[in-house]
Amino acid sequence: MKIYNNEPIQAKAGIGEGAYLTARYQLQAEGPTLITVGRGEEAWTPLTCKDLYGKAVKTALELKCESCLFDLTPAGELGLAGLCAALEGICGGGYKQKFSLSDRWEPEMACYAGGEGWREEDFAAALELARSIVEARNLVNCPANLLTPMKFAETLTGMMSGLPVQTRVLSRDELAEKGLGGLLAVGDSSGHPPALVTLRYMGAPESGEVLGLVGKGVTVDTGGYSLKSRDSMEGIKGDMAGAAAVACALRALAASGAKVNAVAVIPTCENRISRESAVPGDVIRSLSGQTIEILNTDAEGRLILADGLTWAAREEKCTRLVDAATLTGAIWAMLGYVTAGVMASDDGWYGRLEAAAALSGEKYWRMPLCKEYERMVESDMADVRNTSKDGCGAITAGAFLKRFTQDLPWLHLDIAGTASVNKPVWQHQVSGATGAAVSTLFHLAAGLAE
Repeated sequence: MKIYNNEPIQAKAGIGEGAYLTARYQLQAEGPTLITVGRGEEAWTPLTCKDLYGKAVKTALELKCESCLFDLTPAGELGLAGLCAALEGICGGGYKQKFSLSDRWEPEMACYAGGEGWREEDFAAALELARSIVEARNLVNCPANLLTPMKFAETLTGMMSGLPVQTRVLSRDELAEKGLGGLLAVGDSSGHPPALVTLRYMGAPESGEVLGLVGKGVTVDTGGYSLKSRDSMEGIKGDMAGAAAVACALRALAASGAKVNAVAVIPTCENRISRESAVPGDVIRSLSGQTIEILNTDAEGRLILADGLTWAAREEKCTRLVDAATLTGAIWAMLGYVTAGVMASDDGWYGRLEAAAALSGEKYWRMPLCKEYERMVESDMADVRNTSKDGCGAITAGAFLKRFTQDLPWLHLDIAGTASVNKPVWQHQVSGATGAAVSTLFHLAAGLAE
């Protein structure tokens, strides 16, 4: 589904009444028909905007419209955030997740946009963000046999083609040479070798600020010897949603020419069972030099993120860090499919996340982080253990990761509940991957330019 700009609007709507679209019916010749979507008493926010335009495009698809003409005037009232929300709603509501073995199946409907109160450059940036969110959904929905770690790495670097992004992929041998023991402890369990992908965008070369975006890229997660239950096996292909989010957010930043510096660091691997697999009780050495006692092989994401965070701080010289991961079932049990969990080492940095979430319309909730929780991952056998002694699974996972941030301002986004939905929560969603965190990370990074 393609979206085109600068089409005349035949009918407009005020914000109080909702946004309208004009749709041309495929089998009718008597002219365009107006579809009205009202927002009732809802405040006009980016989330409401996404929901409304998502409902509009779903209605058009149900009516088998050949083309749609969207009035973005109401979205323009919210500035760039409104345009981003509207285009995410259109692309998201019209998304189809089905795959063939050769290509994706997309809705056959042309979408046009027009209206007043918004700038051409803002539309272009919003469209790139919407495309990036769609790319994230495509990656998370992709069957795992079609997206092995090295194929994932190739896809991510290929996404940056034509953009001012430097790409690098470290092979399994290079990982061993450089000492990424956390990534190897998980990735060596598979016949498909692990990799570390870095995507570097320097949109503000005069600035010393470099944002590190670290994403969990486990393309298959069986749980290893701590084998998942049968019911938990259904979603194991999507355990790389954090990696998809950081890569696609960086793509949107580069495509829109944002005046920021950002590096995406993506450790990617499979977590399977083999004679090379780690087993509970093993002790490994991470890239940071800290030793880790592995007590649960299904708590593998934090092992590879530990190396990813260390790499971002040491090798990429990042000055701020964010990691995104489908990390714990505990966060889903607490917050469901609606809200992602956050942990932060810095109140000011968390405040910037809150501001970014207000622009993206995504929901986040800050979890506590204090010394009492950090003591729960202390180990008698190593420097740290990968599971808690006393529960608090979502919080202690973050406490574990904090040990590898080198005291930099750091945010941890646990999107285990929001990255994919069985049933849509909002109209800009369909069943399957949601593209969670892409928009928030985009706005968070773009805010550093200010």
